[in-house]
Amino acid sequence: MKILSNRKMYLLSCLFLAFCTLGQAQITDVPTENDFEIKYNKAERVVKLGEGHYFIDFGKAYFGTVVLHSKQLQKDSLIVRLGEKLADANQIDRNPGGTIRYQQVKLDQLKANQDVVVSLQADKRNTKPGAIHLPESFGVIMPFRYCELENLQVPIEEIEISQKAFYYHFNDEAGTFTSSDTTLNAIWDLCKHTIKATSFAGYYVDGDRERIPYEADAYINQLSHYAVDSDYSIARRTNEYFIEHPTWPTEWLLHTVLLYYQDYMYTGETEMLEKYYDVLKIRTLMDLERKDGLISSKSDKLNSEFKTKLGFKNPKTRVRDIVDWPAGQKDTGWKLAKKEGERDGYEMVAINTVVNSFYYYNLFLMSEIADRLGKTEDAAFFEQKSEKIKKVINTKLFDKSRGVYIDGEGSKHASLHANMFPLAFNLVPEEYKESVIDFIKTRGMACSVYGAQYLLDGLFNANEPAYALKLITDTTHDRTWWNMIEIGSTMALEAWDMKYKPNSDWNHAWGTAPLNVITRQLWGITPKTPGFASMQIKPQLTNLQFSEIKVPTIKGSIEAKYIKSDRNEQIYEIKLPKGMSGEFILPDSKMKVLLNDRKVRKNSKIVRLKEGVNMVITKR
Repeated sequence: MKILSNRKMYLLSCLFLAFCTLGQAQITDVPTENDFEIKYNKAERVVKLGEGHYFIDFGKAYFGTVVLHSKQLQKDSLIVRLGEKLADANQIDRNPGGTIRYQQVKLDQLKANQDVVVSLQADKRNTKPGAIHLPESFGVIMPFRYCELENLQVPIEEIEISQKAFYYHFNDEAGTFTSSDTTLNAIWDLCKHTIKATSFAGYYVDGDRERIPYEADAYINQLSHYAVDSDYSIARRTNEYFIEHPTWPTEWLLHTVLLYYQDYMYTGETEMLEKYYDVLKIRTLMDLERKDGLISSKSDKLNSEFKTKLGFKNPKTRVRDIVDWPAGQKDTGWKLAKKEGERDGYEMVAINTVVNSFYYYNLFLMSEIADRLGKTEDAAFFEQKSEKIKKVINTKLFDKSRGVYIDGEGSKHASLHANMFPLAFNLVPEEYKESVIDFIKTRGMACSVYGAQYLLDGLFNANEPAYALKLITDTTHDRTWWNMIEIGSTMALEAWDMKYKPNSDWNHAWGTAPLNVITRQLWGITPKTPGFASMQIKPQLTNLQFSEIKVPTIKGSIEAKYIKSDRNEQIYEIKLPKGMSGEFILPDSKMKVLLNDRKVRKNSKIVRLKEGVNMVITKR
């Protein structure tokens, strides 16, 4: 009998463990070309730059290519340039930097009376085996807004020039928003278009540089997609992808439960929770707990066996804390990057406050999930454990003398991140909310576009809408969404500006936090019960004079209007679809309230809504 070596036995055991852990973890739905739409966008602006040289602006960037249809034959060659960024008003930037896209293609001739699809060169990085591959019928596509034609010998009037855009099925009318703040409206439009255009892969990918799904990117993408469309297939497909393809950051692994929980709340379906319940328990990382309950990616328990259990194909994968990204000059080598990157000087200690805040929230959500699945013992277990972790965090990682959270055990440094994540996850005791919020307000936007999701969520959770809205609509510096618009992008950037992340792309859905925050927090429209059987609306519209919103749900659209009257009344018209009830949460129980012209009893913070039109008028 042949005896296997220790190494072979180890590898076999890893394979067996992976099989046992993942079970039926196969992606049940792979996108086909039938899942996508192809739109031929016409030019919004054509400028003649010289003899046979034209500049074309399609208005917005999409993933695709250009199609030329000429009524005449051109035997001579034609130069076609495509790009996302301009060098000046009417010229594509030939060297845009980072991962901003540009290509030049030479056509040998221009045939008459047929569509000539410009064939692009594939990018090595985003078409390698680890990237999401597109249907073969797409050919090679890239994000671009602009086109230049050079040496065109056919009259421009004889040519039809189209931007052939690819994107997943998308209902432009499903989710809409407008308000009295024109800057806020422009940012909504930027983010909404980002969600539509970046759906080109049929998965939530990180942008064009890698075309790989990452859990944190996908979470923001998921929430923002829910704000503008009621198609849940991309989210579900991406969530299943993560079961077999986890990524290396500790906090990204801790986004898995969040992704599945939101799917459940918006669809009301338990199938995915039931199928992957055991995997979700593992992804909480509770196996890494030390005696007091806190976890660390530096733990000896994060060994090859556990990494295999987590779903990593390579058990040598280095799992490590990220807090925010980019890390800074020391870790990246970028000379232009700020020394501390986007971490606000965070001290990366072993017991990390951000990581353990995520851990607490995972346990809290797992208690909810277990309860909904009828796993009463698990529900009680996770609830008890989450409460324990909450107490430990607020004992060991909170500086009572300053009233702020420190970066981790043994650290004296307090960062924006160490405080905004506990605020977002409702970890902050009531008596310390004021000091934590005051500290957060001193830091401004000292985080990345990813971190901004949690900063804004935390501020709205703490009833600080005015400051949150100020951050969203700020136009005074470059760490803003307005800067993305100002520099010429029609999609959200990977970073606030190229100087903060020199390899950034211009098509990153993790930069769309305002989209879901406007829906979930500013208007406060969320599912109260799974699948929107009932909804909750908790408006925090602060200084807006008027606003309208349409929110897609699995039961139909929620439509709401708001206006602040001359008599300082807040007038809300909320239309719920058939079969949906709701709760309107008042900021103050002492307010005077009318519901459909009837007085609501005093000292109540909840107004009950029914399907159809509900007219709510509030006044202090």
